[in-house]
Amino acid sequence: MPYRVEIDTPPHDCPLCPRLVAYRKTNRAANPGWFNGPVPSFGPHDAKLLVVGMAPGVKGANRTGRPFTGDHAGMLLYATLLKFGFAAGTYLAEADDGLALHETRIVNAVRCVPPANLPEPREVATCNRFLAAELKALPSVTAVLALGVLAHAAVLKACGIPLSRVRFSHGAMHELPDGLVLADSYHVSRYNTSTRRLTTAMFEDVVRALRTRLQGNSSLPPVGYGTHPSG
Repeated sequence: MPYRVEIDTPPHDCPLCPRLVAYRKTNRAANPGWFNGPVPSFGPHDAKLLVVGMAPGVKGANRTGRPFTGDHAGMLLYATLLKFGFAAGTYLAEADDGLALHETRIVNAVRCVPPANLPEPREVATCNRFLAAELKALPSVTAVLALGVLAHAAVLKACGIPLSRVRFSHGAMHELPDGLVLADSYHVSRYNTSTRRLTTAMFEDVVRALRTRLQGNSSLPPVGYGTHPSG
């Protein structure tokens, strides 16, 4: 029987952030066939690696209901997870493409899509209870990959660690007091990749280092186990 745990998650009509609620209603009216709700985590409950993003994209996860699915950011993220054996199958940018994650789970620091793809600090703080619940309920997680400064700060807050103690730095691996490893990467956004602030090689270096770190006590398949439509 698959390992499962109960995790505190926001309801589909979460009322906690008025600005996000209003934007959700606008999107539902314009696109009633989209997911248009707090996007749930994706991946097994016995994951060893938790990938934390910022927030759903309006035409990506907000549309499909799966983190990083349907927008530009997902292309680099899932291609890299596939390359290093953290995922299997084929990423086709839809939630029903059959892609599966291995010992990896993906979640956003803010579950609802924000206007202009940018959550406000109070929204990040309000939604942090769900990230904290996720970390607490997943005892197998030994490493977290934070995509961007916002995700980095959200993880620290969820762990009760002052931001001033652990500074964001792309490629860094921080040993947190509770034994959790926090790895930092620039976000896989279109802006960062188009300006080459983050290149494919830079992101692969971070994921490769995590793979090496997690490989010791893991059932991860060989590298190259998954496939991606771009190769």
